[in-house]
Amino acid sequence: MSPNLTYLAAWLLLWLALAASCGYAFRYGGPAERSAAVLILLIAILSTVARIFFSQEDILVPRLIAEGVAALGFLALAFRFSSLWIGGVMILQAAQFSIQAFYFVTDRHHDIFYVVLNNLNFLGILICLAVGTWVARRRLTQGGAASSPAETL
Repeated sequence: MSPNLTYLAAWLLLWLALAASCGYAFRYGGPAERSAAVLILLIAILSTVARIFFSQEDILVPRLIAEGVAALGFLALAFRFSSLWIGGVMILQAAQFSIQAFYFVTDRHHDIFYVVLNNLNFLGILICLAVGTWVARRRLTQGGAASSPAETL
């Protein structure tokens, strides 16, 4: 498989994972999961639009700023909802910011190591969102089942 086809397949799979995890969060998650899904979608869409309209060199600083703002957004969500999975997302987003900062400061070209690390980190964020949504849904269904009239008899 050619490198371009591999990159395109990975890109498509990540967008499918993004749609699935965010859709799952919107459908079954609580306020924390929905807020995180909105932030993740916003990051992904803005990043893709920037890549379409601007060159790689033109979006280095805006991308670095966006990664930092996203990390701060997840920090705010972690404080607001006190959720372990949001803490994991916040740490992964901080790592994403560190990757961007390293490549920016060292003026390195985005090589295959960057692409793999960036995509694995993003996949980790999506997995945290899906797991957090699953936990929230499980708590909701267990909480609702425990308070049903049949079990109080």
